[in-house]
Amino acid sequence: MAMLRGGFLGPDPGALSPAQQEQLSRFKIQTRIANEKYLRTHKEVELLISGFFREMFLKRPDDIQEFAAEYFTDPRLPNKIHMQLIKEKKAA
Repeated sequence: MAMLRGGFLGPDPGALSPAQQEQLSRFKIQTRIANEKYLRTHKEVELLISGFFREMFLKRPDDIQEFAAEYFTDPRLPNKIHMQLIKEKKAA
């Protein structure tokens, strides 16, 4: 790892060969494309994340990890998401 300004460690460009760099770059691109396709076909993921961020910004909890744990383990959450999906289908 190379030393960056501020004492942080960054990637060491000499650690991978050019062929390995190219292979890694292709892998990253393919992974991003696959992730994007998944998210586009699973609307519930978008609803989960946007709902979490909305609540977090409205409530501004001091302990975000605790808030996230409570939010995502709420037994009413699956029904909330299901109702939002139905509502969006009706609006479309």
